[in-house]
Amino acid sequence: MLSIVIPIHNEEPSLLPLYDRLTAVLEGLRTPYEILFVDDCSTDRSFELLANLVETDGHLKVIRLRRNFGQTAALSAGFHEAEGDVIVAMDGDLQHAPEDIPLLLAKIREGYDIASGWRKNRVDSAMTRKLPSRIANWLMAKASGINLHDFGTTFKAYRAEVLKDVHLYGELHRFIPALASIYGARVAEVPIRNIARPSGESHYTLGRTFRVMFDILTIKFLLKYFTRPMHFFGALGLAGTGIGGVILGYLAIYKLTGHEIVIEHGPLMIAGCLLLLAGLMMFSTGLLGEVMIRTYFESQDRRIYAVREIRSRRKRNVPDEAR
Repeated sequence: MLSIVIPIHNEEPSLLPLYDRLTAVLEGLRTPYEILFVDDCSTDRSFELLANLVETDGHLKVIRLRRNFGQTAALSAGFHEAEGDVIVAMDGDLQHAPEDIPLLLAKIREGYDIASGWRKNRVDSAMTRKLPSRIANWLMAKASGINLHDFGTTFKAYRAEVLKDVHLYGELHRFIPALASIYGARVAEVPIRNIARPSGESHYTLGRTFRVMFDILTIKFLLKYFTRPMHFFGALGLAGTGIGGVILGYLAIYKLTGHEIVIEHGPLMIAGCLLLLAGLMMFSTGLLGEVMIRTYFESQDRRIYAVREIRSRRKRNVPDEAR
């Protein structure tokens, strides 16, 4: 079973051409499939158009959100409703060619858990899109440890069981491969076509690129310190208390030897006090983080690991009363 998840927002002109091309490709695959359009509260006739298509095609499902939650939330809603063993996510503006879907599925059949599209030859503006994207992708690769050239594209194929371990918030949809790698997901990159948007305006602006930087910091923390926050905050706390303690110790000795520290070294004393207090606050934050992460895993009965498969020649012992 194959599920295609497509978040849309005011994409009325491209929906019918996308649906026709997508249907032609999926029929050619000769495998059961479903198409899920997630309408992120469009203000044009996108939903009405899709609602009419649902009446004529049993493969189609349309999900309408109550308000504009954003692309990450729309994708999450589609993933939750999808019933396929493999889920393909793509945009609804025809910048992703449905004819490239078999290329992604081929990587999944090779044994990879995620096949991520790579817009190798981008048609965007060099200064406003290409250069910021290249910098952001380089930073994402360094922060996540996943060697991908293109984190930003939505066009990816996933094994459904991988997405069960990934919970999306904010604008973290572009980091799904990195988040899934926490549980050992195998990721491959597939070159795809990048097509100029045939109609409408892009929902991405240069300002959105700067918000990616905050997501990179979030991912770096989640990947490295999610299950051990004390290692992050404790290191900062140790540095703060250590430097502050040395400064205040020096000033204490300086005072005991008969010198005036308030007049001579007032700013240094304030700096030492602030560093000491900041260090203690970091230690406290780390301890609270350790308590919260244990509450998170234990209250939801979640494990800090994921099993890919178990093989054994031993037969399960069945109690006599169950026979």
